[in-house]
Amino acid sequence: MFTDSHCHLTLPELADDLPRIRAAMAAARVSRALCICTTLEEFEAVHSLALRFDNFWASVGVHPDNEDIAEPTIEDLVRRAALPRVVAIGETGLDYYQMEERKGGRRVADLEWQRDRFRVHIRAARQMAKPLVIHTRSASADTLAILKEEGETGGAGATGGVFHCFTETAEVARAALDLGFYISFSGILTFKKAQDLRDVAAFVPLDRMLIETDSPYLAPVPFRGKTNNPSYVPHVAAQIALVRQLPIEAIAQATSDNFEKLFKGVSA
Repeated sequence: MFTDSHCHLTLPELADDLPRIRAAMAAARVSRALCICTTLEEFEAVHSLALRFDNFWASVGVHPDNEDIAEPTIEDLVRRAALPRVVAIGETGLDYYQMEERKGGRRVADLEWQRDRFRVHIRAARQMAKPLVIHTRSASADTLAILKEEGETGGAGATGGVFHCFTETAEVARAALDLGFYISFSGILTFKKAQDLRDVAAFVPLDRMLIETDSPYLAPVPFRGKTNNPSYVPHVAAQIALVRQLPIEAIAQATSDNFEKLFKGVSA
């Protein structure tokens, strides 16, 4: 019934707890999940989950905030994206959050390596005709600009994809939608101070919306502060249902249908 469009099940917080997590997913009627890759070194573990379980799929990509790891080439991504049950490229994008504190006082100009890496992912996605999983934090203007420069304008040949764990403004959401992208909401939507984000959830068309956990991070209320997992994604759907005054079943159906439309082959 429910689909978690973005989770990190190979991270230590969850990797050793898969039997319990899968049982909890079944009990919560969470029928599918997309397991997200954040480094090339991690890919084999992520892909093995998709090969082992018939309701898991995988992506391939290198997170924009990861350094001191293998830098991906287009060929690296294309080769892995061609493997069975790999349905997306990413997560990829840009992350300028708290540069002064987290990146040793570097400026935006010093992060050209992030922008170059993002372009590599976009070009691989276009070559494979597979959607992008976009991470953008404090960098929406550059994220949108690079997508446009690389031809991701929603026209012929564009791959599209999803802006995952969306926390930006309605204007950014509108711009992403105009480029043909979906918008995915996480447990942040349930946080007390997230009214602006709930307003965005009220605005995004239901046929362009996904839900996710981004587990093990960002557990929704009433589990905030605890380790997140895919069985909690119905709480995101419930918040959207409340915002839009719809039955939760309608949100579950729409977001699951959208998952199938975006990530070809996940219903097989």
